[in-house]
Amino acid sequence: MHPPVGRSRDMPSVNAEIETDIPARLDRLPWSRFHTLVVVALGITWILDGLEVTLAGSISGALQQSRVLHFSEVEVGLVSTAYLVGAVAGAFLFGYATDRFGRKKLFMVTLGLYLVATAATALSWDFASFALFRLLTGAGIGGEYAAINSAIQELVPARFRGRTDLAINGSFWVGAAIGALGAVVFLKPGTLPPDWGWRAAFGIGAMLGLAILLLRRWVPESPRWLMLHNRLKEAEAVVGEIEQRVEGHRLPPPKGRIRLNPTQNSMIDIVLAVIREYPSRALLGLALMGTQAFFYNAIFFSYALVLTRFFSVPSASIGWYILPFALGNFIGPLVLGPLFDTIGRKPMITFTYAISGVLLAIVGYVFREGLVGAAALTACWTGIFFFASAAASAAYLTVSESFPLEARAMAIAFFYAIGTACGGAVAPYLFAALIGSGERGNVFLGYLFGAGLMVGAAIVELLIGVKAERQSLEDVARPISAR
Repeated sequence: MHPPVGRSRDMPSVNAEIETDIPARLDRLPWSRFHTLVVVALGITWILDGLEVTLAGSISGALQQSRVLHFSEVEVGLVSTAYLVGAVAGAFLFGYATDRFGRKKLFMVTLGLYLVATAATALSWDFASFALFRLLTGAGIGGEYAAINSAIQELVPARFRGRTDLAINGSFWVGAAIGALGAVVFLKPGTLPPDWGWRAAFGIGAMLGLAILLLRRWVPESPRWLMLHNRLKEAEAVVGEIEQRVEGHRLPPPKGRIRLNPTQNSMIDIVLAVIREYPSRALLGLALMGTQAFFYNAIFFSYALVLTRFFSVPSASIGWYILPFALGNFIGPLVLGPLFDTIGRKPMITFTYAISGVLLAIVGYVFREGLVGAAALTACWTGIFFFASAAASAAYLTVSESFPLEARAMAIAFFYAIGTACGGAVAPYLFAALIGSGERGNVFLGYLFGAGLMVGAAIVELLIGVKAERQSLEDVARPISAR
């Protein structure tokens, strides 16, 4: 007998073929309180990352002036690099574990690691300890990117996927604003004893993460992951609970079923399948992730150094310059995000990458010529990153939805790690050295290089971009076990 319409055929054998409509049932859902819970509980990752990155930039002056640490400009760049190196390692390690052991288990583990490491950073006593704890903090955040991106992609209906992903990635800048305000409050002279301000600032992330741990208890395992591992009864139960939360809506019948032959694919099998069937998407992912990582880290990690070196802005006031910068970055994905679902991925990604590169070159020239002050330069960055933030968020969207279910978390981890290693880990150290030279012309050359990378990535997207708007994940990239 065939199962009832809208239900899956549950078969006990791991290697037996199964047929299910779970993806179609998830994609037909309207937006509900459940989806809002997912966004809040899982989207905190970007807020925490924004907080950590901003603190690293905003307190750089305080770290240099600290009686205990007394970092040089190069050491400031190195601890930022340590954070990114940790993020790369964490993405690889936890990305593999997420595909193997499930989304939910890993997004609890990675948040726990982040909490411990960021609290430990506040207790640092020298350069080595500070760098180590920043590396571990980065590892937690890197693992979060793999676990969280895959879970969100698999739980959000197809027609909302683009705008939701961009908005969540844009929330990085909510964390940036919190970090900037925290730095302003805690680093204000007289507020706390010397060397206590920067320590107190790192407690913000620990408190936020601890609160989110409670919310994550209510986020279920991805039904798509359960389906892939032949745990259909559990997947059915999860989808049924989600459907019950949709009140006041008559759900249309699910469109389409998928047949799978669940097997335990080795990592080598998965990598070979991705390389063999999606070589152009692999190139696209590298181009988008690498260029946006360099672009952001070149400017954002070094922004406090630019303000203090070239504009004599006191370290305690850096946070006020970060706030409008963060505002432009947050609003950009919110305003432009729906267009990625309507106009489409390819035209919008091409446009946002290209305009960001062109504007960076123009502003870099104005900076070199000394035509702007600190406030005007901040206004320029705010305008540029209105577009650049949407572009960077779209890079994560692209690598999250362009590869098969079996490799989703590992693909996110791979492209995040490679992009960050090539672009992000190099940029802070490079720009710290360029700024340390005291020559505006040297910094301008770095800006030109970043601008060229963004325009190049726009060309790559135009040529081989993926049209994934409003399509089911299984239609964008069929699972390996469905072939």
